[in-house]
Amino acid sequence: MKFHLDTAEIYVPDNVPLEEALARTTHLCLAAHQDDIEIMAAQPIIECFQKKDLWFTGVVITDGRGSPRNSIYTDYDDEEMRRVRFREQYRAAVVGEFAAQIMLDIPSKMIKDASKNEPVEDILKILKATRPKYVYTHNLADKHDTHIGVTLRVIEALRRLDQAERPERCVGCEVWRGLDWMVDSDKVVMNLSTHENLQLALLGVFDSQIVGGKRYDLASMGRRRANATYFESHEVDAATGLSYAMDMTPLIHNRSLNPIEFVEEFIQRFAGDVRERVGRMI
Repeated sequence: MKFHLDTAEIYVPDNVPLEEALARTTHLCLAAHQDDIEIMAAQPIIECFQKKDLWFTGVVITDGRGSPRNSIYTDYDDEEMRRVRFREQYRAAVVGEFAAQIMLDIPSKMIKDASKNEPVEDILKILKATRPKYVYTHNLADKHDTHIGVTLRVIEALRRLDQAERPERCVGCEVWRGLDWMVDSDKVVMNLSTHENLQLALLGVFDSQIVGGKRYDLASMGRRRANATYFESHEVDAATGLSYAMDMTPLIHNRSLNPIEFVEEFIQRFAGDVRERVGRMI
């Protein structure tokens, strides 16, 4: 498979032929950075784990060169850091038994530039090779600019697919902003009560981030536990871990649907819920 950048890579953990590895994909996650997949898409990874008919493929869009570094990584230059982060992502693919892991190696500034068509074309090529049933990416209320850039490029690529090629569902997941604020009826709720050991292992391979001062492992597991406990105020916990997402499927079927207006509807429903709840007590 040929991408726009010659530095792009594809890793198949079980060494099956590439075309076969990609074609077996049922769940596809397209994320901005190394370790975003393991933070936001743990549920589909677990759903596919040890299954013969369900396969998870991960795609990291950007190169990881600009990540913060500390401890033993303090003096690593951008290229050394890129290689470290690639190796960490491949370890996660082994732990999670991914069908494949694709690294597009695109600079963040390019993914944030809507005039650049190359990322969309690369993503479209992946979508056509994998034909996933479900697509996971960042949500439109995320506070990281690169994440939003990835989401918009993914939506554009999905819109370019023929109707028969489009996935059944596309959801935007939590990373740099939780989605607990959404009204419950809007949430895509992903249960993470099982395989806590696997979840920890997936997060734990990213040593460059954890030792470097960002405890994404503890923060992600804590958020999942908090979501489970605070999901329902009048019942005992029905799960030990939950992750939330917003259903963005309407965006891929309706090109006239503006992403800004689409996400504003979720915000407006949240604002309405707050107004109604406070108003009942006045």
